[in-house]
Amino acid sequence: MALIDTLRNAFSGRLLTESSDMAAFLTDWRGKWTGMALAVAQPDGTEDVAAIIRWCRQNQVAVVPQGGNTGLCGGATPSAEGRSLVLSLTRMNRVRAIDTSNNTITVEAGLTLQRVQEAARDAGRLFPLSLAAEGSCTIGGNLATNAGGVQVLRYGNARELCLGLEVVTADGRIWHGLKGLRKDNTGYDLRNLFIGSEGSLGVITAATLKLFPLPTTRIAAFVALSSLEAALALLALAQHHLGDGLTAFELMSDTCIGLVEKHVASARFPLSERASWYALIELSSMDDETTAGELMQTMLAQAMESGEVTDATIAASIAQARALWALREDMSEAQAAEGKTIKHDISLPISAIPEFVTSTNRAVVERFALARMVVFGHLGDGNLHYNVSPPEGFGADSADAFVAQEAAINLFVHDEVARRGGSVSAEHGLGVLRRDEAARYRDPTADALMNTLKSALDPLNLMNPGKVL
Repeated sequence: MALIDTLRNAFSGRLLTESSDMAAFLTDWRGKWTGMALAVAQPDGTEDVAAIIRWCRQNQVAVVPQGGNTGLCGGATPSAEGRSLVLSLTRMNRVRAIDTSNNTITVEAGLTLQRVQEAARDAGRLFPLSLAAEGSCTIGGNLATNAGGVQVLRYGNARELCLGLEVVTADGRIWHGLKGLRKDNTGYDLRNLFIGSEGSLGVITAATLKLFPLPTTRIAAFVALSSLEAALALLALAQHHLGDGLTAFELMSDTCIGLVEKHVASARFPLSERASWYALIELSSMDDETTAGELMQTMLAQAMESGEVTDATIAASIAQARALWALREDMSEAQAAEGKTIKHDISLPISAIPEFVTSTNRAVVERFALARMVVFGHLGDGNLHYNVSPPEGFGADSADAFVAQEAAINLFVHDEVARRGGSVSAEHGLGVLRRDEAARYRDPTADALMNTLKSALDPLNLMNPGKVL
């Protein structure tokens, strides 16, 4: 405690040292990892973060930055050794500035994604990053993991939505990089170095983000597909007819929809016919509702005529649109209610997805006796949540037998992804879950460059050690 007592006077904010107070910060959102820590520090500002980092460097204490603690890969969970400090940024939650002429908003890292969206909306603008955990995840965590979500198709990942950063480096200095510039060719792109680094190079404390005009109309359609190949044809058709208005194109199997119907009381299947695969399409437009609706109807009529779509419905109200989106957004909740799941967050060239899913699904079921495929994701940007659950009716007492297959299933699935030029981590980050697997597929030169950067910026290996690399 004598060591921690010297930290109490080093910064302004809250310091938690009791086990009961720290417990929520020591276990990840999925309950898969639990660690130990000397304390949990919750600073009030950037200078406080810098003071904490300098203290950690002086005392050889590792730092585990944490936002909303909603990650899926253990990237914000301390190790079991207990010789680390959890740095929770949730008290740093101010909107510092909004510039509607420049279409930017500057916010602190601990502000939740939902509050960033609301602040933008209050200013008559759109911040388009959208995730299921947006009510609790923080913008700092979103940037640290380069989060994706449902609108990447039009607006890009978190990386594409960020113009500038404020960062505390591993030696406790502050980089004041909160520029709201679209063009700045004055040296290396430090911003992109820290985005996606999962707190392993420094701590993101604030960000300047891009804003966009607020759409006047949003229209959602839910369609039944004749095949996976038809999904690609429909995506191309939607891009042709809807152009930049196409903001989301989500793919879901009937198995996924069935799980939502089973575990979410409010879920209602919106079509008269079932299919093996469905797509949820969203059009965001500056047009009036009638014009936008006609665009969607024309596109879907052509798709039905050519056979890609076998049934379809267009939301006639905001409530109906929310109900359609709930079928997609409640999938993780439904999977958790169903029981154990072996998850994969993969990306592939969009053209490779039908063949990959068809052949890999078949091979997984043939090779592993206890396997049911639960596949959904962001088809428009090539990101699939390629998950495996036990067969229906599988007893909870046999869960260990299912989980025992995880390493072998992961290896097989990721080998198939790599063989097609894909990635084993699309939007969830690496953390500890995918750290070693990513290294297995990484180009040796890329691996050497990443380790060189880590050694140069964090020579004492105190910034989130054991994560990413």
